[in-house]
Amino acid sequence: MKRRGGYNRQERSEQRQSGVSKKKGENVHGERKTGAGAHSHIYERPRWIPPVLSAEPLPMPDCSCCGKPIRDIATAVDDKTTCAPAHLDCIIKRLTETERVEKGDAIAYIGGGRFGVVHFSGNRDKSAFKILKIFEWEQKDNRAEWRKKVSDHYSLT
Repeated sequence: MKRRGGYNRQERSEQRQSGVSKKKGENVHGERKTGAGAHSHIYERPRWIPPVLSAEPLPMPDCSCCGKPIRDIATAVDDKTTCAPAHLDCIIKRLTETERVEKGDAIAYIGGGRFGVVHFSGNRDKSAFKILKIFEWEQKDNRAEWRKKVSDHYSLT
C-alpha cells in the first residue's frame, strides 16, 4: 500500500538507516533481499553452543585467618599477607581490630578488592552512607591462582 510521499514505511526506515535512497528490489545491506523477493531467501543463524563446564568440584580451602573451611569460595577474599583465600568476615574482623571505628561507622567490602570505613547517617535507612576511608586490599594487577580456578568454573568466555 502506497503512502503519502510514494514510499511505504519499511522503505523509509531503510533509507533513514542506510542514509542512501534505493530502487525497488535493490539490496540495502547486501545480505537480505528487500522488496518483492524479500521472503524468498531465509538465512539460518548460527546456533549457540554452550561451553562445557568442568566436572571438577570447586576447591574448598581453609581460611588463612581462622583455619576453618571456606564453604562458599566465590565470596572469599585474598589475604593481604599470604595471598591465600580467607573469609570475607575474617578480613572485616581483622580490620575492625586494627582500625578505629566511630559510633555509626562500620567496615565493609566496597568492591574491587577494597574495603572501607563507611559512615551511616542516623536514619534507619542503610542506603544513605558515606565512605570515609578506603583500604586497597587485593592487588588488581596480580590475580591469585586460586581465584583463576574459581572464575574458570563459573565462566569459560
